[in-house]
Amino acid sequence: MEQFTPRLVISFGGLLAYGAAFINAGFLIIAGISVSHITGDVSRLASDLVMLDTSHYLNLLKVSIAILGFLSGSTCSGYFIHHPEIEPRLPFGKMLILLGISLLASWFLLENYYLVSILICSFVCGAQNAMASRFKGVVLRTTHLTGLLTELGIFLGMKLKGHKVENWKLYIPIYLSFSFMGGAITSSFIVLKYNHLWLLIAGCMYLTGGFGWEAYKALKYR
Repeated sequence: MEQFTPRLVISFGGLLAYGAAFINAGFLIIAGISVSHITGDVSRLASDLVMLDTSHYLNLLKVSIAILGFLSGSTCSGYFIHHPEIEPRLPFGKMLILLGISLLASWFLLENYYLVSILICSFVCGAQNAMASRFKGVVLRTTHLTGLLTELGIFLGMKLKGHKVENWKLYIPIYLSFSFMGGAITSSFIVLKYNHLWLLIAGCMYLTGGFGWEAYKALKYR
């Protein structure tokens, strides 16, 4: 089976990182909760609970919902997609279409049922983050920067010591990090100017990406 090239993986991963940040930044602004990574939220809430700050119990509920959604999404990808190698035959396009439909549902529910919207969007982020875990020894994470910067530091350190490290292994975390930043900036602007419209745009982006990939795969790998 034909394999993906590093350039295609970098491009595809960058779009996913952009999308994850696009979704996440909106929830950070309107709900004060992250749906793409929850380490910081859990740490903050743990401190609040120890100090018996009952005003943050609602935040505890939101974080619990985000954890459930993220775990459910990654489980879904593990069941339908996960494979030791990233191959064109895997249903990445169909998964993106499913995530796009989910985002449209989240947009529809956001105003009156925002906790359900948080659940759906954390599901989306968990699912896309688990769509591909490794590519030729490089850990791929598209929903947060911690792992990307760790990978960049590891490969950079190895290269400085004289080990043979292919340049594209350095490009992946750099490109994905800038893509994530770009998604967050764009989303923040849209949320501040047009409020809930950002989720509608996100849903359309994922649907376009899913159908676009299915069309590309049909032409390229038929």
